[in-house]
Amino acid sequence: MSISAPVTGTPADTEAAPDAVISLRGLSVDFPVGGLFSRTVVRALRSVDLDLERGEILALVGESGSGKSTIARCIARLERPTAGQIVVDGVDVLRSEPRRASREFRSKVQMIFQDPFGSLNPAHRVGQFLERAAKLHGRATDPGQLRELVENLMATVDLPVDMLDSRAFELSGGQRQRVSIARALAMDPEVILADEPTSMLDVSVRIGVLNLMRRLRDERGISMLFITHDLASARYVADRTTVMFAGELVESGVSTALMARPAHPYTQLLLSAVPDPLRAGSYDPVERARLRAAVLDSPTCPYDGDPDQVCSRTEPVRHDVGPAADRHWVRCHLYRPAADVASRALAVDTVDG
Repeated sequence: MSISAPVTGTPADTEAAPDAVISLRGLSVDFPVGGLFSRTVVRALRSVDLDLERGEILALVGESGSGKSTIARCIARLERPTAGQIVVDGVDVLRSEPRRASREFRSKVQMIFQDPFGSLNPAHRVGQFLERAAKLHGRATDPGQLRELVENLMATVDLPVDMLDSRAFELSGGQRQRVSIARALAMDPEVILADEPTSMLDVSVRIGVLNLMRRLRDERGISMLFITHDLASARYVADRTTVMFAGELVESGVSTALMARPAHPYTQLLLSAVPDPLRAGSYDPVERARLRAAVLDSPTCPYDGDPDQVCSRTEPVRHDVGPAADRHWVRCHLYRPAADVASRALAVDTVDG
């Protein structure tokens, strides 16, 4: 990762999208490195603008270290941004709640973590997780109402009621993740931040969790930010997909359109690694090496000479590509992270011949 000076400046004043439940504007995060008196930082996020609309599932994809989880942790108020705005229902929560998130905010925005084995106390009963969350956020006032709520939550996530007396260590990975989802639902949230919720599950179990996420979106109108490495899962479950590289958003669009016609070389590189029986030819190391070079050191801009496009040499811009219904945009290839950005996935292969 690159090491540079801290981000300076004020949060962006761009208005949130009218249908957005959460809008990020100019969100930047720097992590200090080198000890107490060091002034060097690792820039994890670089002026990110992102809208999560009501009732949609938005997938955020990219390699490890690109900044996906940092975005989710900032929205959940587990990480404090260096600069920028987090606008929830039209209110910048970093200004209205500068010290810590309110209980009202916690009820509205819930997070599901990647590791179901680490997010649940193995010694506690399943019922304890759900009852405590419901009581803490005022969802039930008497034991009968609480029991009914907990049983409804178990039915929602397709778990038997008799599992309420089971302890977390007795459950499978898929069952634990469903309990984590039920615990989040106990607060009746508007937004769920799902950070790699299926990455630690067996392949046979993943489809059930993905279908559950779609059902919660359809039946309850819950908006979801779905963070994943799995592009196939993103295409299956997400309405839109946004691609992230080295702390920046480089491409976004309706999931099916973006997967079918990727415009940025980094997106093309990610998709080239996805097994596809319909793809002509086998793994092509020469083509992948070319894409890596295009990501890190683009020699030309595909929009040079277009009078309708602002030049990215002077301003980082997003270019619309394809039909308007696809909502597909890509950053100009010249607006890219610095060429010294290190990345395991982008290390150039040795190509014979």
